[in-house]
Amino acid sequence: MNALVFALLGYLLGSIPFAVVSSRLFGLADPRSYGSGNPGATNVLRSGSKPAALLTLFGDGAKGWLAVFLAQQFGGQPQDVALAGFAAFFGHLHPLFLGFRGGKGVATAAGVLLGFSPWLGLAALAVWLGVVWFFRYSSLGAIAAAITAPLFALRLLESSDMVTAVFCIALLLFWRHSGNLQRIRAGTEPKIGEGKDGPAAGG
Repeated sequence: MNALVFALLGYLLGSIPFAVVSSRLFGLADPRSYGSGNPGATNVLRSGSKPAALLTLFGDGAKGWLAVFLAQQFGGQPQDVALAGFAAFFGHLHPLFLGFRGGKGVATAAGVLLGFSPWLGLAALAVWLGVVWFFRYSSLGAIAAAITAPLFALRLLESSDMVTAVFCIALLLFWRHSGNLQRIRAGTEPKIGEGKDGPAAGG
């Protein structure tokens, strides 16, 4: 029963659409109406509002971390914690409050990894930041982090259930960004800092 409760709680937390919430708080257009149409921090940044994008980034990451933290605090076993984290990530991808059409889950995945292990989360964030710094593609950073996160998890996590959750999250992240990878190869993927009138792709 605990596993079901933790999974449901994680999913509901993951379903909170911080991109839409922050856009409304700052009086911006719905992020699903411009750019990539993706309710995530990168697309909110295309509105020109850095505070709204930062709030989205923080909120999306915090909900992933909180799902894991609550499962840990209320006596969840490692498999329960792993399930709660994955459910939060899945909730962001398929949110109840947005008709099951959500974002790509990069920030939420980072929050989940930080909840599993601070070192794991920081390692994945370092990969993302390094790639974004050099190439200015948020999606490429996400793909690189998705590839390397399972390798870090194998070294840093003792729970096989959490390692499995990281592998599943990484696979879904890679799949959600497969279109971005194709656009990067074609030279049509927008870089960070391009406005909302740029190519309708990206994160």
